[in-house]
Amino acid sequence: MDIENALRDGLSTVATFVPKLVLFFAILIVGWLIAKALMKVVNGILERVGFDNAVEKGGVKTALDKSKYDASDIVAKLVYYAVLLFTLQLAFGVFGPNPISDLITQLIAYLPQVVVAIIIIVIASAIAKAAKDLIATMLGALSYGNIVATAVSVFIMFIGIVAALNQMGIATTVTTPILVAILATVAGILIVGVGGGMVKPMSQRWDGWLDKAAEEGAKAKQQAKSPKDAGKEVGEQYKAQASDGDDQPAKDGTGSRAYQ
Repeated sequence: MDIENALRDGLSTVATFVPKLVLFFAILIVGWLIAKALMKVVNGILERVGFDNAVEKGGVKTALDKSKYDASDIVAKLVYYAVLLFTLQLAFGVFGPNPISDLITQLIAYLPQVVVAIIIIVIASAIAKAAKDLIATMLGALSYGNIVATAVSVFIMFIGIVAALNQMGIATTVTTPILVAILATVAGILIVGVGGGMVKPMSQRWDGWLDKAAEEGAKAKQQAKSPKDAGKEVGEQYKAQASDGDDQPAKDGTGSRAYQ
């Protein structure tokens, strides 16, 4: 009797488990196919709308130069793995509550934070690239222009990375104090510099820059005259010289002036 009960229980367990296992693999296969299809669709849409060019203009191109994937491929891969996670959660849910399902559920709940962090990095990279180009253009004639532009770009990227890490809850106890220390250092330098006599030298520099700008503006205005205006001005000068010559008395043969 014990053997019969054991066999009956075993067959009952197998009969209950096999359909669940078949459903598990069916869900995995269907989910995998859907994930691959979505990956191709997302990649194609992003490439058609010019997502790669927009992202590369933001400075991400440098980071992806040595990678075999472009920006649209990376986003498509993220979509692919996200769909796979949902598929695994659904597949393991067939067996009821289990630790694997709980782990996958936590990973899925964490995905929005990762997406937001990636968006923060992309935006920070775009802002850093734009700031670097703008400052390099404005200070291109100065010897330290490129250094200032690079420093500003690196600082903006650092802030973006700190914000992304805080969004994901990673190393907040390290990155936040570092950011506060950097900002405090910059503020201290400005306070000490201004209090130590930077106001007067900067005022003198501004006066010199404004004078030079006024001179350059006058030159540009002079050069901006059209050929028609220049010709008119020359004609007026010629007429004035001719009228002056007519007003002067003519000389006779003896060299004395003859008056009528």
